[in-house]
Amino acid sequence: MNREIEHLRSFFEKFGFEVCERLGDYLGIQAARIRLFFIYAAFLTMGSPVILYMILLFIKEIRYYIRKRKTSVFDL
Repeated sequence: MNREIEHLRSFFEKFGFEVCERLGDYLGIQAARIRLFFIYAAFLTMGSPVILYMILLFIKEIRYYIRKRKTSVFDL
């Protein structure tokens, strides 16, 4: 059962773009606590944290493409 839960968690992390994991690393908080915050806040506020999640996802993806594109000093 634990293996199946870990597989499900890794699936959601892979396709959830690791927003909670990266935010947790940055803030020094466990990613599971951040996920719970998003879940509870989404229920209490009728889904507005989903917008915040999408904004964080967008910022993370833009930063990834900027870093990926500049691979050497001569690309500046």
